[in-house]
Amino acid sequence: MLKQKRLEVSEVGDVTVVHFRDQRIIEALGIQETGQELVELVDEGRTKILLNFSAVGFMSSAALGKLITLNKKVKAAGGVVKLCNIRPEIHEVFAITRLDRLFDIKKDESEALAAF
Repeated sequence: MLKQKRLEVSEVGDVTVVHFRDQRIIEALGIQETGQELVELVDEGRTKILLNFSAVGFMSSAALGKLITLNKKVKAAGGVVKLCNIRPEIHEVFAITRLDRLFDIKKDESEALAAF
């Protein structure tokens, strides 16, 4: 696996757990690097991915676009993406954009891991 600059990646069983290192995913370079690192995980054959947003306080719409792209790539590979620990203000954006219907969002990491 390549060195992740924007993500902290671990394995729990057959699930790849991803923690974001950035609290604010808003600037173009950071979003691009984060998106690339996420895609690399799928390219490595990881098809059960849990994105833990516990450190994230703000995300731009461009970052949401990267999540949609990741979800499409994982589904095309026969996998699934789940999200957890999303702060209320970010969860509201997911609800407004109806992305809460696209993604399986769980309260915390243990609940999300149990749902795989």
